[in-house]
Amino acid sequence: MKVKKVKIEIKSLNDALQEAGEVFEKVSGGGQVSEKKAIYFSNLKEIRKVLTEKRLELLKTVKDKKPASVYELAKIVNRDIKNVLQDLSYLQELGLVEISETKDRKVPRVTYDRIDFEVTI
Repeated sequence: MKVKKVKIEIKSLNDALQEAGEVFEKVSGGGQVSEKKAIYFSNLKEIRKVLTEKRLELLKTVKDKKPASVYELAKIVNRDIKNVLQDLSYLQELGLVEISETKDRKVPRVTYDRIDFEVTI
């Protein structure tokens, strides 16, 4: 079973700006900074806006049904193609879905069986 690990952190704007300032000072002084991959939100309400039931349904449907196009996926989930494409684009930005493009279609892919979320509080 392939697992996608996603680190989600809740961080206030002030904390994020402070961390960015510390990184800038370190880099400006010739120091090195290790890469940190995470998705940041200001509160739990914002996380819920991103990981909606409809978006999670898209991920599961892509994994299970392996649609040949976004159009086919929209038909399977009985949703408007424009809304499906918007959700897929957002999920792609988060690294949760891959979309390959051919000359006449976009093909969504999910290459894992499970998502593990790590939420720092």
